[in-house]
Amino acid sequence: MSELSIIIPCYNEEKNLINLVNEIKIIKNENPELKLEFILVNDGSTDQTSTILKNLNQNEIYKVVDLKQNMGYGGSIQEGLKSSNSHILSWTHSDLQCDLNDVIKLYKLHKEEFLDKKIIIKGKRIKRNIFDSFFSNSMAFLASIIFQKKFYEINAQPKIFSRKLFEEFENAPKDFSLDLYLLYISKKKLYKIIEHPVVYKKRVAGVSKGGDSFIGKIKLTLRTLKYIINLRLNTNENYNSQSK
Repeated sequence: MSELSIIIPCYNEEKNLINLVNEIKIIKNENPELKLEFILVNDGSTDQTSTILKNLNQNEIYKVVDLKQNMGYGGSIQEGLKSSNSHILSWTHSDLQCDLNDVIKLYKLHKEEFLDKKIIIKGKRIKRNIFDSFFSNSMAFLASIIFQKKFYEINAQPKIFSRKLFEEFENAPKDFSLDLYLLYISKKKLYKIIEHPVVYKKRVAGVSKGGDSFIGKIKLTLRTLKYIINLRLNTNENYNSQSK
């Protein structure tokens, strides 16, 4: 059994995969004392992602979950989590905007705490431009008001948490709202959320699936707001039904 599983969803990322796999090789070579499991999930890609993932894995340095149909960002991550075998789980992005080394660094910092504490570790992006920060802060602000709980940097990676927390997932979203859902369920189950500063790099290849453009960010914000409201309404319904 591995000690840390790192889930990386890949949708039409053929141009990023060589660099991604090279990063995985370096991390494994530099951290031989850690039992790491990398799980790369092909989310029904329409380019050569599936073929490249298999061809680059001759030495089986990572596990491939090959989804025939697109399940969305959140759906593909959940399939990767289901196929993992570690007590500690994490996810990050395949575009290398989040440095894979940050996953290892943050895990090492809190490795012992996972044994007896209810914690989740996440990144907090620094040195971002005003445009990106505005939309991120807006989503966190809306979530904080609606749930009456403080949220920061909802979509920042990486996220590292216990399998026990994953087992609390119920009807988790299959889109980008999964990041919010993880933080929501963490607060609901009284987990402590610990943030660490991470530097996000620019995507060097491929196309962002989240929303790099102004219109894309507006759409992502509106989808997230809709999910926040629906989740809040469902929470109230469940509470009211339990109170009767």
